[in-house]
Formats: sequence, C-alpha cells, structure tokens
Amino acid sequence: MSRLKEILQQEVRTEIDGILAEADSSAEGLIREAEKKASERVATCRKKTEAKLRAAILLAESMADLTLSTARMQAKSEVIAAVKKKAMAALEETAGRPEYDRVLEELAEEAVKAVERAEALVVHPDDKPKLSSWAKRRGLELRVDPELHLGVRIVAHGGQRIVENSLPERLRRAWETLASGVTRRLWG
Repeated sequence: MSRLKEILQQEVRTEIDGILAEADSSAEGLIREAEKKASERVATCRKKTEAKLRAAILLAESMADLTLSTARMQAKSEVIAAVKKKAMAALEETAGRPEYDRVLEELAEEAVKAVERAEALVVHPDDKPKLSSWAKRRGLELRVDPELHLGVRIVAHGGQRIVENSLPERLRRAWETLASGVTRRLWG
C-alpha cells in the first residue's frame, strides 16, 4: 500500500505541477495582456497630454502675440497723441507771434470767399483789435465769441450759413493725413 500511496502522491504532484504550470502560464499571459493594455493606455494618455501641451503652447504664444500687438498699438497711439498735442501747442504759440495778425486776416479772407453776402465776422475777444480795421474795410459787423480760438467765423446774410476757419479746426480736418505721415516716418 505504500507503493500505491507513492504512485498516487506522484500523480497528485504531477497533476498539481501541471495545474501550477498552467496557472503560471495563464498568469504570465494575463500579466502580458495587462502590461500591453497599460502600455497602450499610457501611450494614449501621453498622446493626449502632448496634444494638450501643444494646444496650450499655441494658445500661450497667441496670447503673447496679441498682448505684444496691443502694447505696440497702444504705444503708437500714445506717440501719435503726443505729436498731436505738440502740434496744437505749436498752434497756440502762433497767437503770440507778430505774424499772427496776418494769419488771422488770411483765415478771414478764405472764410469770406466761402460765403455769399457775408454779414459778420466773429473772433475771440483777444483778436478783436487785430481784425477790426479788416472787418470795417469789408463792411462786416465784428462780433466776439470767447469759445472761438485761433481763428475766425464768417456769418452769411441772415445767418443762413456759417463758415469757421481756425487753426485747431484745420488741424482736426488734416489730422488723419498728418497722422498717417507721422506713422510712416516713425515706424515705416
């Protein structure tokens, strides 16, 4: 009986070894399959993460470009505004120069030509003495308006038409052309 026991034990061991070998093989297959799936998931996640990173980099670059462009435009706008302010200051200085009387007369001459049957000349109170003889020669009533600055206003008969001709108004009308010239000179 001991022989039979040995044979049975041997068969049981063989069967156990076979089951263990099959279990090991099955486990190794499951491990390989799990590793393959994990590797595929890691690769998929890596691709997604890299795509998100590229998108984030592109967005950051776009935002940086936009910020830079905005800053450049703002700086250009500030420079153009400063140039306009200096131009206006230069016009303001004209009022203190000896040739200002002649400038006012020329502005008045131009304005009179634009109106049929001029009736009145309107000037700033400080400019009244400078143009009183001119208005008298033209047969125009001389009026004052403290709001009118560095120029004249001609009123047609019956107030039907008014033409203002002032240095600030001329600068305002010409500014777009002047500003584009300044821009070209400064930034090409």
